[in-house]
Amino acid sequence: MSGLNLAQQEAVNFMHGPCLVLAGAGSGKTRVITHKIARLMQGGLEAKRIAAITFTNKAAAEMRERAKSLVGRQAKDVLVCTFHALGVRMMRQDGSVLGLKPQFSILDSDDVTGILKDAGGTTDAATARQWQWTISGWKNGGLNAAQALAQAKDENERVIATVMARYEERLTAYQSVDFDDLIGLPLKLLRDFPEVREKWQKAVGHVLIDEYQDTNATQYELLKLLVGEHGRFTAVGDDDQSIYGWRGATLDNLRRLPVDYPTLKVIKLEQNYRSTSAILRAANNVIQPNPKLFPKTLFSELGEGEPVRVVDCDSEEHEAERMAARILSIRGGSAAVASGAGVHKDWKDFAILYRANHQSRTIEQAMRKAQIPYKVSGGQSFFDRAEIRDLCAWLRLWVNNDDDPAFLRCVTTPKRGIGHQTLGSLGSFASQYKLSLFEALFSPSLPSVLNARALGSLQEFGRYVNDLEFRARHTVGAEDARTFLGEWLKEIGYEKHLYDGEDNEKVAAARWTNVLDFCDWMAKRCGGEIDDAAGVATQNERKNVLEVAQTIALLSTISDREKDRDVVTLSTLHASKGLEWPHVVLAGCVEGMLPFKPEDAEGGVVSESFAQRLQEERRLMYVGITRAQRSLVVSWSKKRKKGRELVPAMPSRFIAEMALDTRTAREDPREKLKALRAEFAQKSAEAAAAAAAAATPGAA
Repeated sequence: MSGLNLAQQEAVNFMHGPCLVLAGAGSGKTRVITHKIARLMQGGLEAKRIAAITFTNKAAAEMRERAKSLVGRQAKDVLVCTFHALGVRMMRQDGSVLGLKPQFSILDSDDVTGILKDAGGTTDAATARQWQWTISGWKNGGLNAAQALAQAKDENERVIATVMARYEERLTAYQSVDFDDLIGLPLKLLRDFPEVREKWQKAVGHVLIDEYQDTNATQYELLKLLVGEHGRFTAVGDDDQSIYGWRGATLDNLRRLPVDYPTLKVIKLEQNYRSTSAILRAANNVIQPNPKLFPKTLFSELGEGEPVRVVDCDSEEHEAERMAARILSIRGGSAAVASGAGVHKDWKDFAILYRANHQSRTIEQAMRKAQIPYKVSGGQSFFDRAEIRDLCAWLRLWVNNDDDPAFLRCVTTPKRGIGHQTLGSLGSFASQYKLSLFEALFSPSLPSVLNARALGSLQEFGRYVNDLEFRARHTVGAEDARTFLGEWLKEIGYEKHLYDGEDNEKVAAARWTNVLDFCDWMAKRCGGEIDDAAGVATQNERKNVLEVAQTIALLSTISDREKDRDVVTLSTLHASKGLEWPHVVLAGCVEGMLPFKPEDAEGGVVSESFAQRLQEERRLMYVGITRAQRSLVVSWSKKRKKGRELVPAMPSRFIAEMALDTRTAREDPREKLKALRAEFAQKSAEAAAAAAAAATPGAA
């Protein structure tokens, strides 16, 4: 228990019933979870009967490492995973009662969009994505197509519910699930099959849930059935950091806990170990107007610290330039010391946070102009792009013909005249005889369920995959690999597929450039110019394409290298949650952007839905403020771009709510200029003294 404060110790030691730990920002929630895992094991609970559920793979990996440092090798038996990974595990083991084979396919967002376009008879991706959001919302609310149709409010919703029914049919035919199903289907398993529910309740002795405020209605029902009526769980969360309402997260789950579990123990963690008192005071003031489920006030013992500053700028370009100047000034020498900010050698100590992705463009221009290295966080990883995932699926299929998700992606991308009914028949046949989809292609019994044309198309595809595998195995070195990959893309018509699938030719061209870059990168790996694991230039032996393809799982580590680079972070507020930096700038804090679109409240009448959105926007501001450890600047511009026009802007209402001391909050550019001039004069004097010393005979 060393290093834990009294509230943390209470949370760790409470093991005999349902527990809610209200963990304020920076209050050590991960420490509490990992220490409680150790305490449960110390109390006699087997490691394999402890489950810790998080929302991201990154959080799960961090929790696993910290648990290992506490309890050693036994930690490997603790189930530490995301909600979705838990769902996969449950369905791999018990999905057969729902008609799923163990190697079902998990479809990504792009796969789903494509299937919905087919199911709804449209070529418009935007329409399909709108259907996708609506269907996802229904699924997160626990509705199937029939229930959604019964509750449809208008003709548009009735159309989407009908499309949803066709979509569900296709998923069943493809032996596939989407991400929402990874929660909804395990819930169905536990709710409708008592023997499965009993098995999992016996297997899991205690569940710890991280970021509980981000759970949706379906996840809450799944949790209830998993822990049983005795409520063997510890939920760790913060209602003030609930910022994902737009994707189904609901604070109702926090409200329901004391009702569903009357013996619930509530413990508040209010001591912040991250930020100074000045920063926390601003955070407490901002969040105060929101209604409180469980009131709490953060405090810090790290001292008052530098005052929170507000910077007003003439334009977004001016704002970006001042951000760059501030970073250079704090990171510098004597001027930074004079200002009390201290000296920081690392660029990674700085972050600029904003409400929406498009706000990064102007900031990036200013960073490049000032020669400040940076990365944009919260955007799409290169290896998450649909076109790169397409190519990786083909490579995976060459290496492992039994990879059903890769098979489904390849056989339909680009389209080759093989429809969902044919794939549905193939999937049913493969499931019946416990074969992979690829194995089923050449089964002597397959002609009994498919007509000659469909059979011919499928077997032609199978032979082509075998041919590609043979060619890949015998293609060695960079130049030959580059030639082979180019021929393959031409044979399958991938460039045409990209252009046909995009309304915007520039977008298609950019996607094709990504494909060429990926192929060039693969070729360099074949030539030994890039190390397989680290992605750095080395003198390695040449490899064939299949050998390189076998390491495809390592490709994601290339993008992970970004986190270790010494660069300034530019990030959306949503993507910044869970992170922290010594110095933070909150950019673009104007009405219309943060909070987002307040003009929705027409005629000055604030609707209930807008009031709820405003509360979430206030929580988003709170999250941004509490990312800062030592210094915080809140920045806004008097004009902002709206479409192609420049319109007058007003400072965000949240700036006033921070209730800052106006004597210290306004950053005076004249004082900053004086400090920079003093620093320049000192450096000039030092350079002159060094030159004089070098010119003196006999000087060391």
